[in-house]
Amino acid sequence: LVRAACLFVFGVSFAAPVFAQERFSLFVPTVQDDVVRMVKLAGVRDGDMVFDLGSGDGRIVLQAARVTPKGRGRGIEIDLKRVEDSRKVAQANGVADRVEFLHQNAYDADLKEATVIAMWLWPEFMRLLRTKILAEARPGTRIITRTWDLGEWKPDVTDTNGTAIHLWTVPAKVEGNWNWTLDMPKGQRSYAAVLEQRFQVVEGVVRTGFRRNAFENMKLNGDEISFRLLMTLNDLGLTRHEFKGRVSGDTIEGTVEIFFDIHQPTLTLPWRAQRAATSAFFARDTGTDLSK
Repeated sequence: LVRAACLFVFGVSFAAPVFAQERFSLFVPTVQDDVVRMVKLAGVRDGDMVFDLGSGDGRIVLQAARVTPKGRGRGIEIDLKRVEDSRKVAQANGVADRVEFLHQNAYDADLKEATVIAMWLWPEFMRLLRTKILAEARPGTRIITRTWDLGEWKPDVTDTNGTAIHLWTVPAKVEGNWNWTLDMPKGQRSYAAVLEQRFQVVEGVVRTGFRRNAFENMKLNGDEISFRLLMTLNDLGLTRHEFKGRVSGDTIEGTVEIFFDIHQPTLTLPWRAQRAATSAFFARDTGTDLSK
């Protein structure tokens, strides 16, 4: 079926007029058992706003409404007839007050309200929508697809009990320079960190004083970030920092636990990092005295 559809699209591209939009996706209904699996893997719950980009006959949004008495949904569909039919089904099922179906192009959907975004479209189309989702959806939004994935953005979870169902969580944007200070036992310490990000995968390095090291065990799940730092500090010896925080735009707020290699009680301190245009990590003032 998929191969036949692909050949059909290939043939139409030569026989039909040129369209303003090059990528489309034919409507093929998702098997109802897979709809149930998609909604379950996404962890749809009360309070969620479930979007379906290319909602077809509306079955994913309607299934989400069945399992979440206080959830809402929005189907985005380019075929007006399917939009009208979906609205009738929602009315017949008594959920028309919580779900809506819009006659709209998926590129034009406003994703800011979404907490879950479902898609089952041609992989090339979903790859194009990936860029829109990462730019517009809020950190923590769950993305669910069937069969195809989102290219280099690897899923966080895949259900292979049947047709593959993939799940992602939109990560906060943390790439860049971050600065913070901590009130330590022997004075305040300043930290200048540089984070590099590829989707939900983050690496980072930091400088305090003249010492530098790399962060370990970095994890980014939506807007939640955590990592560890082993660093020798002057007058305090080897320390282990355990950071946990929540990203909000250009600020990270949370706590850090600091464990000392000397007779010093463990500290739990508030942690507030601020994104910066430049970083002292790169300052050329380290010198050659390795004892500092």
